[in-house]
Amino acid sequence: MVREYAVIGLGRFGTSVALTLQKLGHNVLGIDTSESKVQSVANELTHVVQADASDENVLRSLGIRNFDTVVVAIGQDMEASILITLMLKEIGVRTVVAKAATEAHGKVLQKVGADRVVFPEKDMGTRIARFLSENDILDYIELTPQVSIVEFAVSGPLVGKNLRELNLRAKFHVTALAIRRGDQIILPPSPEDPIRREDILVVIGSNDDIDRLQKFQEKDK
Repeated sequence: MVREYAVIGLGRFGTSVALTLQKLGHNVLGIDTSESKVQSVANELTHVVQADASDENVLRSLGIRNFDTVVVAIGQDMEASILITLMLKEIGVRTVVAKAATEAHGKVLQKVGADRVVFPEKDMGTRIARFLSENDILDYIELTPQVSIVEFAVSGPLVGKNLRELNLRAKFHVTALAIRRGDQIILPPSPEDPIRREDILVVIGSNDDIDRLQKFQEKDK
């Protein structure tokens, strides 16, 4: 399902989040005060706006409350990130994800209503550890401490079967979001299309269920 996202702050973290969401097939609005940052992604995102998101009138004029999720990706300006997070919740945004620079910053963001606080440096450490421990995992996004989106190289008993035959939701309680086949992204994947050896499968589920799927495909290597 295509969702509507807004990303406020187009530094390295915000740009990475925005471009990844766009590649996954969603509509993304990028917002930043810097003209150069806005221009750098103007041809890659659905919409980009050079604007001051700390102005409530600006947020309302952009129809920000209509977005499914807004990511506050502002870096070192803690005061601005806190103010924007507070305004987004007061305006009525359903889900606000806010980047925190420190533990104290994160606690304040939670106090003013952030639905999820992320610590990019700490999260990256978790992802690297995950890559090192699981050979097939190519990318890993932790949505909550229990639930993740994982990209992994297909092998073993998954090859040659389609998603209907594999019935991943019933057997492993995970959902296939997409298949990467070379430069092509199949979104959503067809339940009848056999999975090929070079495919990369993108799934969402609890970490325990994803681990079970990983062990299943590794047993016949």
